[in-house]
Amino acid sequence: MKYDTVPDIEMNSLFLSFGSKKVLDHFSLLVYPGRKVLIRGRSGAGKTSVFNCLLGFIRPQRGEIFIQGKKLSPSSIWKIRQQLAFVPQEPDLGSGKVRELFERAFSYKANRHISGNLGKLQHMWDLFLLDTTLLEKDIRSLSGGEKQRTAIVLALLLVRPVLLLDEASSGLDRDSKKAISDYLEYRNDLTILAISHDEEWAGCCDLGIDLLDGKAVTRA
Repeated sequence: MKYDTVPDIEMNSLFLSFGSKKVLDHFSLLVYPGRKVLIRGRSGAGKTSVFNCLLGFIRPQRGEIFIQGKKLSPSSIWKIRQQLAFVPQEPDLGSGKVRELFERAFSYKANRHISGNLGKLQHMWDLFLLDTTLLEKDIRSLSGGEKQRTAIVLALLLVRPVLLLDEASSGLDRDSKKAISDYLEYRNDLTILAISHDEEWAGCCDLGIDLLDGKAVTRA
């Protein structure tokens, strides 16, 4: 497939090591708008390090990263992060009631212009098989899977163009995983980079890569 648009994610020849341990070695990846890419690899292969580099939490020793054509740097990271939504395996959602989490997120100046998306909360809640009563519960009382789905719903309502999912469905049952993957499969406006061992993501994503010896290897 030929693309004539700027990639949402461009990682060029990244090299990252921690002491004597080489994590990424000439790692390169292009993800174009609307594409959904699944990354797999053994534990410790460097999958989460790829996300940490994208988010600016880690700076590789060599290589360059561009998000929507803008080079990632200490001076640009805060603006670039506004284009990214990140859902980790164990989301830290803070405290208070679940509904307050969403209200708080849209009270921030950066999100006030899309505060109308709060009206879509119940629809997304139902779509991802969440019980309505959970909205009035304390966040700390949620199960791991409920926290993951809550974090995904929030990420989607914030309408960031790039969604990063790091084992974000590991705590879910098969039906919940399928509900999320089916929904994301048809969101052509979203660019998704996912780390997962769940089979449901193989059908949702249109490109799979294996992280082997620090390099991205396209899966046949």
